[in-house]
Amino acid sequence: MTDNQLTRPNSLPVQDYRIRIARDGTWYHDGQPIRRDALVRLFSTVLMRKGDGQYWLETPAERGVVVVEDAPFIVIAARQLEHDSDTPMLGLDTNLGHHIIVGGDYPIFTAVSPVTGEITPYVQMDHGLTARIGRAVYYQLVEWGEVREVQGQRVLGLESDGRFFSLGPVDEH
Repeated sequence: MTDNQLTRPNSLPVQDYRIRIARDGTWYHDGQPIRRDALVRLFSTVLMRKGDGQYWLETPAERGVVVVEDAPFIVIAARQLEHDSDTPMLGLDTNLGHHIIVGGDYPIFTAVSPVTGEITPYVQMDHGLTARIGRAVYYQLVEWGEVREVQGQRVLGLESDGRFFSLGPVDEH
């Protein structure tokens, strides 16, 4: 066993990968940006978030904790998708090439950012992960949005895959 390896009984070895994902989406190892996009994309395919909120890179042979400042991915593009039915469909793309269709499995939601302390829009992804919706995309979504009354409150949001997703309350002033 090496100094950077911990073990737990009946589980995979836990590595100290010394990886951090900054709020701007940059992945760091030992404080230095990882410049190989292919490596970051590969790491993103084995990233997951456990029920306790901890982020892990997990392969069949080992696993290790990853520090995530806000969300591991950023939504960098949005598009209204053509669909056979009259149901609007919203597609989102992340900084690492993930393509999401907003709906029941991939809802848009708002939460307090752990970095800024402000209400921030996110989209749920697989493996307990989220993507923060980037500012330019958020403004695009606001432009496409509509005001509806939800549980007695006027909110701005979007419909996708037959569901309405709130971007936040509408200020009455």
